[in-house]
Amino acid sequence: MAIVLFLGLTFVPLDKFLLARFLIGGLFLIIGLTIFLLGVDLGIQPMGERCGAELTKKRSLGLLLCVAFIIGFIVTAAEPDIQVFGDQVRSIFSFVNKFAITFVIAAGVGLFIMFGLLRTVLNLSIKWTLFIAYLILFGISFFTPESFIGIAFDSGGATTGPMTVPFIMALGLGVSSVRDDNDNSFGLTGICSIGPVMAVLIYAIILRSGGAFSQNAEASAEVAHSLAEGSSGLQGGFFYQIFHPFAEASGHTVKEALISIAPLFALFVIFQIFLLKMTKRQIIRIIIGFIYAFIGLTIFLIGVNGGFSQAGAALGQKLGSLAVERGGLWYLLLIGTGLALGAIIVCAEPAVWVLSEQVEQVSGGTIKRKILLIFLSIGTAIAIGLSMWRAVAGFNLRYILIPGYIIAMLLMIFCPSLFSGIAFDSGGVASGPLTSTFVLSFTLGAAASGKNDSDSFGVISLVAMMPLIAIQIMGIIFKFEQKKNIKKQEEASEEAADEL
Repeated sequence: MAIVLFLGLTFVPLDKFLLARFLIGGLFLIIGLTIFLLGVDLGIQPMGERCGAELTKKRSLGLLLCVAFIIGFIVTAAEPDIQVFGDQVRSIFSFVNKFAITFVIAAGVGLFIMFGLLRTVLNLSIKWTLFIAYLILFGISFFTPESFIGIAFDSGGATTGPMTVPFIMALGLGVSSVRDDNDNSFGLTGICSIGPVMAVLIYAIILRSGGAFSQNAEASAEVAHSLAEGSSGLQGGFFYQIFHPFAEASGHTVKEALISIAPLFALFVIFQIFLLKMTKRQIIRIIIGFIYAFIGLTIFLIGVNGGFSQAGAALGQKLGSLAVERGGLWYLLLIGTGLALGAIIVCAEPAVWVLSEQVEQVSGGTIKRKILLIFLSIGTAIAIGLSMWRAVAGFNLRYILIPGYIIAMLLMIFCPSLFSGIAFDSGGVASGPLTSTFVLSFTLGAAASGKNDSDSFGVISLVAMMPLIAIQIMGIIFKFEQKKNIKKQEEASEEAADEL
């Protein structure tokens, strides 16, 4: 909030009403995030862990995998980020059917939740699973139209929203807790993120074979301009111009939050009847958790849609225009703003806090939340900085993605398995609702001033990729520190023995 306010009042003057809405949206964000996380702790996380543990105890692999597919499909299809993402894709490629791409993404998540849990149950190597999956993924990408690569990889990040991640992670932890294997506790979200990417790549190949890409699919700068201008052109009094966008956003936001929560709650009712058999006190606790999660998610999304997105697009558009027209320091300011926003915005993602808490718990406090957040911030900052450069310069996304994933795969050789799982989970959770709304709007605004509006797609995929490298580097450092400490302890024991 401080960064946007500073730039909006100095270098890149923004409309005063837009800035006021941005500040109010920020307050909504803080309140909503607090209530949402409380709801996750009370209801969603315990439910996911219990489901995973109970399904594993049934010792029916078929039942576990079928239920996992249904959960993945329902939760993803209802995810608000996917609805927003579908609209954004359709605004650039008019021949894409929103419902078709939503169901394609949901099916991809469902299938790869099945694969992820199968890996956990069979105790297969997380490193080999990820390596083979990404090898197939990049093989398919070479047959996909270039203009759809960014969209496909973005879909992997867009699926990991505020409802999907807590439940998927808790399900994975529940299954691995029965096996008593901490090294397999993480990685399910990372594997699930591959599914939608692969599904959308195949969908794009089918579209091309049907001749869809021969239609006029040129990007339009009007998308970014309408986002940037948003409600800044409102007519009316002072209070109307500031609060009307929030009132306008609240109607569809309540509906989106309800659609997100309802399928999970329906699953809870079904699981309680046939599987969980919890006590009355436990049921009440989980219901209260769902209510908190719904209220928090609603307030959070009203804040994002009422003020954050418009301010992001306006700032990106103005900075992008100045960078293209004047170059030099303005170019550096655009990339520097991307770096600063990336470093900070990841800490406001709801799922990041859920992940960091679970990592601290599973590691017994040896992996500190603060250290994890620092490495995540560095990775996300570099990702958004690169996205700003690409938005105004315009170059093939493969030039960053392929080398990035090669580095991530090579780091897996030296990194402990637990950290590789955490890294690939982090890639998914870092690209949550703020990245899908504020950062994507900011990049869309900057791309409108560059060479191609479709270059705005790819920012989510870069945000999802960089933590894979950053967290694995953290894991390698942790491994060396651990070895050093063991060596010191051995030397101290030897000295003590000599003295005796």
